Amino acid sequence: MGSKTTQSTTYLEFEDNSLLIELFGSNESHLKLLEKELPVLITTRGNQVVIQGEEENTRIVGRTLGALYERLEEGKQIDPTDVISALRSASDKEPHDEVFLTTRRRVIAARSQQQAAYIKALKDNELVLAEGPAGTGKTYLAVAFGVEMMMTGQMDRLILSRPAVEAGERLGFLPGDIREKIDPYLRPLYDALHDMLPLEHVTKKIALGEIEVAPLAFMRGRTLSDSVIILDEAQNTTEVQMKMFLTRLGSNSRMIITGDLSQIDLPKGTPSGLQDALNTLQGIRGISTIHFTERDVVRHPLVSRIVRAYENKNTGH
Repeated sequence: MGSKTTQSTTYLEFEDNSLLIELFGSNESHLKLLEKELPVLITTRGNQVVIQGEEENTRIVGRTLGALYERLEEGKQIDPTDVISALRSASDKEPHDEVFLTTRRRVIAARSQQQAAYIKALKDNELVLAEGPAGTGKTYLAVAFGVEMMMTGQMDRLILSRPAVEAGERLGFLPGDIREKIDPYLRPLYDALHDMLPLEHVTKKIALGEIEVAPLAFMRGRTLSDSVIILDEAQNTTEVQMKMFLTRLGSNSRMIITGDLSQIDLPKGTPSGLQDALNTLQGIRGISTIHFTERDVVRHPLVSRIVRAYENKNTGH
């Protein structure tokens, strides 16, 4: 005979009715999302919530709603990604400490144990390599760390770079001036910056050279001191390009390299510089490696399921 699961009912009551529309979501979409993620039944009556299901699941959902309610009490907003993040935190056997980065426009808290480990690695190491699927916050948190280091006066510059692999870095073949040529490849980095700093601050700092957004080819021959240097989409570097970038690290600088080894766009047979670096730099003091998985995806919940479906397809499951 199989082991019998214990069924349970958890009752919650919230004091501030005005927060419940946001807590439950439009047409109770947040509650329906929780029901989709865990086999529970959630019903509401006024400011009361009843959660029915296996004992552990009802406790997890209760903790999740409690954490989301506290977030609303603090004046923060919540969306489906916050619901999933709170659910994961409540499900963790060892919940992560509150780890966050502070930028001009927002405080960015870790949304998973691995994000918390990533932020800690950024603060403790001179070089961090972060690898994993889209939506895990690799680049976003790296930019937030760079902005925080500038705001606190610990670094003078923030340098953001990507390989323009789609154009083979032969940017002359594209129409328009140099800014028009490189912007499509660098747009995600600008988007992250604008999420953390007012537009006028970004514009002023770029004009002063305190923030630089440039393709990888522009890094050659430079030594970058007193800077946070971020290389995004690093899976699309060659081994030679990666070594060139790594050796740009100057005194009092931090370097962050992010990429997704499942999204390599290099010519067939060309080894990825990111994969080579992950293999070559293991165990070196001052270097930390963080691996994200689809479980760490913090974009729309559907993104996590899409990533999982492709991973299953590639592994034949």
